[in-house]
Amino acid sequence: MKIKQNYLKGKSVFIVSLLVMGITILTVYLTGINYNRSLTSNLYLSLGIIATSLFLFMAYGLYKGIGLIDNFPKFRNFKRGDIMGNASPTFDTPSIDIGDGIGGLILSILLWIGMTILIIVLLIVLEAVFWFSLFIILAMLYWIFFRALKFVFNKSKDTKGDIGISAIYSLTYTLLYVGWIFGIVYLTEIMK
Repeated sequence: MKIKQNYLKGKSVFIVSLLVMGITILTVYLTGINYNRSLTSNLYLSLGIIATSLFLFMAYGLYKGIGLIDNFPKFRNFKRGDIMGNASPTFDTPSIDIGDGIGGLILSILLWIGMTILIIVLLIVLEAVFWFSLFIILAMLYWIFFRALKFVFNKSKDTKGDIGISAIYSLTYTLLYVGWIFGIVYLTEIMK
């Protein structure tokens, strides 16, 4: 008789992870204002809470034998090595010499309106680039989270029902996944 394995969706785990990190950091920061903690202390406290949450989540998942399903949309339309293509046009800007008088004033106002419209269009393009970049960063974070947790939960068949080995695996992976951030914060604090 084969035991059915429970699965979590990768997208749900990623969204919950982002929410937990955001709420933790916000809570620690807001309480840190009242207790006059330094930024480094707030960062250590946030990382400690996140590491504890990650440890408990992985230990529980390994103990229960949970797996992960990849339900992230596939992005196959991109060509390798052609990120932007020919997106940056080259053009020469003309030198405009406006004379004095009513003609120069009218031409100055028209150029001012034209430049304002150009700046608005460029700001709209910049906003689109910003949102696209944010989307790419979130997609990379999702992939990292998913791959890391999928790697951990591949061990769940071996650890199901054994709390000791689940805790050891969970502690090891928590130290690997969060320990380097503690190290960076510590080295930054020492180098001050």
